[in-house]
Amino acid sequence: MSDFEQQRRHALLTWYDRHGRTLPWRAGVGDVGDPYRVWLSEIMLQQTTVTTVEPYFKAFTERWPTLQDLAAAELDEVLHAWQGLGYYARARNLHKCAMTVADEHGGRFPDNEQDLLALPGIGSYTAAAIVAIAFDRRAAPVDGNIERVFARLMALGKPSPGLRADVAVALLSLVPEHRPGDFVQALMDLGSAVCTPKNPKCGGCPWSAEAVGGCRALMIGKVETFPVKKPKKKKPTRRGVAFWAESGDGRVFLRRRDERGLLGGMMEFPSTDWREQPWNVQQALGNAPFKADWRVLPGVVKHTFTHFHLELTIYTGRIAASAGNIVGEGGVWSPVDGLSDYALPAVMKKIVRHTRVLA
Repeated sequence: MSDFEQQRRHALLTWYDRHGRTLPWRAGVGDVGDPYRVWLSEIMLQQTTVTTVEPYFKAFTERWPTLQDLAAAELDEVLHAWQGLGYYARARNLHKCAMTVADEHGGRFPDNEQDLLALPGIGSYTAAAIVAIAFDRRAAPVDGNIERVFARLMALGKPSPGLRADVAVALLSLVPEHRPGDFVQALMDLGSAVCTPKNPKCGGCPWSAEAVGGCRALMIGKVETFPVKKPKKKKPTRRGVAFWAESGDGRVFLRRRDERGLLGGMMEFPSTDWREQPWNVQQALGNAPFKADWRVLPGVVKHTFTHFHLELTIYTGRIAASAGNIVGEGGVWSPVDGLSDYALPAVMKKIVRHTRVLA
């Protein structure tokens, strides 16, 4: 360990003691985090901001204060509470992981990365974060903030995913035996508050001084060129048809999506597959859930997922009274005013708004 590296450790932890964020899932400086709260927050924070997550975390921990409470909950309850956070596979795996830890580990999270990686929904980053923050052991959890800090500190010209592997090696060599959890949380805070994507506050960075080795990107005057980004691919647009089937007494038909795949396990209005080619009327009606006098609403419902844009045409139809008793596996007839009782993803809520305005 060089003098520069020792000084970097000391400078960062000193900065963290003064400027570390107060977060609802975070233990006090020098204390070890609760594994349940650390795990829950890390799952919620994937692809989501701290500001968005805080009220959800508070609501979850008030409703399910322990892992055993969450494990005993119904999946629909968890999915409903998750609405608005997106990436619903995280919620399904969250529930599955809670049940696995409760059933197979006596309600206690493993304290090593290998066993954590065997749990549903826990990848290499989350496993390392839990080990460092909840068990105060040396590990290298590389999130976007840490990746950016090290890319600038070392002027690493490689884009992700290769960059992340290089940062993990550099990070692990720097994480101290003493206060490793505080050290990685300090890096997360440094990236969030100081080493920001745009307009970084280099004057307030504990690693910018020559006494700790300095920041290479700052030295060459190219801080904001790091980390290097790959050119963005244009998102394709997929198209589909969704069916608003209404019974004679004004109820609307919902069904549960397959557990696997996008929006797995969520409730939906029946629809065609989502594909790049438009659907003609004959093709669309071949996917209708019931026989009805279907009519097309003007306009389309637009929604953007991580990897593609979606455009849905809405067909509405009133079905025969006898068909209103047909449910099938995963299906339910709901009063329009009761749709909020179900875990509807954002795109399905857009269908509700679109249809209630135009139908």
